[in-house]
Amino acid sequence: MASIGSVPGSGDCRNLPGVVDMQATRDFLSRLGLPGGDPGDLPDSTKRFPDGAQWRIEIPSCEGPEVLRAVLEEAEAQQTRIHRVSQGSGIMLQTDAEIREMAQLGREAGIEVSLFVGPRAAWDTGAQVVASAGRNLGARLRGMEQVVHAVEDIRRACALGLRSVLVADEGLLWLVNEMKRAGELPADLVLKISVQMGPANALAVRWMEQLGAGTYNTPTDLSLPQLAAIRQACKLPLDIYVEAPDDFGGFVRYYEIPEMIRVASPMYVKLGLRNSPNIYPSGYHLQATAVALGRERVRRAAIARDIIRRYSPAAVTSETGAADLGIPV
Repeated sequence: MASIGSVPGSGDCRNLPGVVDMQATRDFLSRLGLPGGDPGDLPDSTKRFPDGAQWRIEIPSCEGPEVLRAVLEEAEAQQTRIHRVSQGSGIMLQTDAEIREMAQLGREAGIEVSLFVGPRAAWDTGAQVVASAGRNLGARLRGMEQVVHAVEDIRRACALGLRSVLVADEGLLWLVNEMKRAGELPADLVLKISVQMGPANALAVRWMEQLGAGTYNTPTDLSLPQLAAIRQACKLPLDIYVEAPDDFGGFVRYYEIPEMIRVASPMYVKLGLRNSPNIYPSGYHLQATAVALGRERVRRAAIARDIIRRYSPAAVTSETGAADLGIPV
């Protein structure tokens, strides 16, 4: 299968003015091993997690050890298995003691703990990100000094026991993957791609996979055919919001979950929360809110689990502690 950037054959553009259909483009995409469009028949995905599972549960916005502890308590109360938690405020806004505590809690529970890389344009001194046309810059890294700071964030997280980080910049993704290959960072470090990265089609997501992405958070508004096309082009797990925060669209898509699993597995069922405040960056001043939101996300996860059991009882989920999870060490 050709990689992105390798072009099979050569073309003659002299007849372009006479082209009246799209088949030539669709055929070319097919020769690259990519879908020629978004499939209308929504084929079953035959791809799986390494343990054979089709779906897992992710609880995002787990902002510190107190929130993680509440999430684990609520998961036990709801009898809901959680496979991964993620955090948005960033590694740099956690103390060493807090990161160690989160790592210990994750290790004991057998779940992946993924923390966002700290520096980002939205919290920097630039002005483009606050302009209406510049908001897509928000999670990117501005300049090489910020790249260095981001790598230092990751080095620190790994030294404190974490084995999963959230990345939202293509350059950083490439660099960290190169550092893993060179032995500068742990080989088992999971590079989780943030929803803020933005690629929204099969070609772009495959490029993320080639750059080293271990798991990819799709934009929140992709249709089932669009998700199916991405799945045809990629092997990596997809992290799919089935309920999105208001500032990511506020979509509530629970009844679509069984079909998402069918066409897009392996996938993480990701529980955002509509009608809730943006708490980034979090801290003691927002801790009570963050804890309440964490508990409610787990309750929503129980609702998602019940819908899967009701409408797709044969769909397979992972046991706790699956070997490919970025469980802290």
